Amino acid sequence: MGSAENVESGTQTPETTKTSSHLFRYNSPLSQIILIGLVCFCCPGMFNALSGMGGGGQVNATASNNALTALYTTFAVFGILGGGIYNILGPHLTLFAGCSTYVLYAGSFLYYNHKQHQAFAIVAGALLGIGAGLLWAAQGAIMTSYPPMNRKGTYISIFWSIFNMGGVIGGLIPFILNYNRGDQAATVNDGTYIGFMAFMSLGTVLSLTILPASKVVRDDGTKCTNMLYSNVATECVEILKLFYNWKMLLMIPAAWSSNFFYTYQFNHVNKTQFSLRTRGLNNVFYWGAQMIGSIGIGYTMDFSFKSRKKRGIVGISVVAVLGSIIWGGALANQIKHKHGKVLDFKESGSDFAGPFVLYFSFGLLDAMFQSMVYWSIGALANDSEVLSRYTGFYKGIQSAGAAVAWQIDNHNVSPMAQLIVNWVLTTLSYPLLLVLMVLAVKESNEEVEEPVKQVAPSDNNGSVH
Repeated sequence: MGSAENVESGTQTPETTKTSSHLFRYNSPLSQIILIGLVCFCCPGMFNALSGMGGGGQVNATASNNALTALYTTFAVFGILGGGIYNILGPHLTLFAGCSTYVLYAGSFLYYNHKQHQAFAIVAGALLGIGAGLLWAAQGAIMTSYPPMNRKGTYISIFWSIFNMGGVIGGLIPFILNYNRGDQAATVNDGTYIGFMAFMSLGTVLSLTILPASKVVRDDGTKCTNMLYSNVATECVEILKLFYNWKMLLMIPAAWSSNFFYTYQFNHVNKTQFSLRTRGLNNVFYWGAQMIGSIGIGYTMDFSFKSRKKRGIVGISVVAVLGSIIWGGALANQIKHKHGKVLDFKESGSDFAGPFVLYFSFGLLDAMFQSMVYWSIGALANDSEVLSRYTGFYKGIQSAGAAVAWQIDNHNVSPMAQLIVNWVLTTLSYPLLLVLMVLAVKESNEEVEEPVKQVAPSDNNGSVH
């Protein structure tokens, strides 16, 4: 780490460490991104597959909607607090505590399959919101601060591809286990939930393999952070500052809308327009499309131009155009859809093709939109301490929007109204992100925002907290 003089003056001398050239060195950013991708493959990846079934795999979506409302309400709070908690506890405790709540949530629907009591699912949803806030704040800090500055889009796409493979595998579970139940089956079987719980348990154990930023060394020998220590008082002050940080305020529409559209896509496209087994198949392609979308936008935002600012502008513009086309297609599909008509991939012939392509395109757009936002956050700073707070704020606002969206659906707001609101919200976010690119994104690593460092008090053995 830099000398005390450099620390006190606020300037930074990057610490360099001799490294091996092995591609998958355990303490390299690439290995750590792959590991956090596998953790998210097992936990939120399987959760996405479960949610993507529509109604949590149940015939009546009320229990799922209420559980998800509770989830995203607590997620909104702990998403914002999660960055500060991560800075205090580090990745092991933060990620392990977060991952363990996913298993409980899937188990609550296994219980609901037999007892039809939604109280357990709602409580499990609220606890998962706390856990998800911790997990995603840690994930965001890792994904945006560990990679080299000029390869953040590439590393984000690597993470997003591994993470969404969880949704692909998770989609195969209900597809295979419910395949022979025909197009009249409405509720998934016990084996589906047990399969989800097994993967989530594995992800909880894998979370212990993630290294703190101070132990991760890039290929050029620099460490991923110069953070010396943090404490509760510091984090409370820094989190409060986010609410009048103009950069964060510009991101609110993008954050709010980025999970808001799941309610419409899962409950009013996949759930209402397709048979149970076809919904599982659709999810395989929905999450598979996310892998394609993240790779495409990651390449654009890392390699399209030499100028970082220009790459950001191009990436946002590409997503804006594609988003307008896809939501236009959704409008046409919604107008055409006949209430009560259920499509099956084996029995509906050509009628299946259009809605299927639309659902696939939703997955493509979701990954491109969120990868674009994460890249934008990563372009604002280069330090784990700052970025954990930024990504926590993003996930908190995102979750508040999702909580509202699930309750809107619970109050029987029409699918057409939900579609229009989603289209308007995402469209509003693009010009604001372009303003952020022009005013806030710098061209060199030295110009990005870093926290002012303080000298940490030493304990008896000379270490810092």
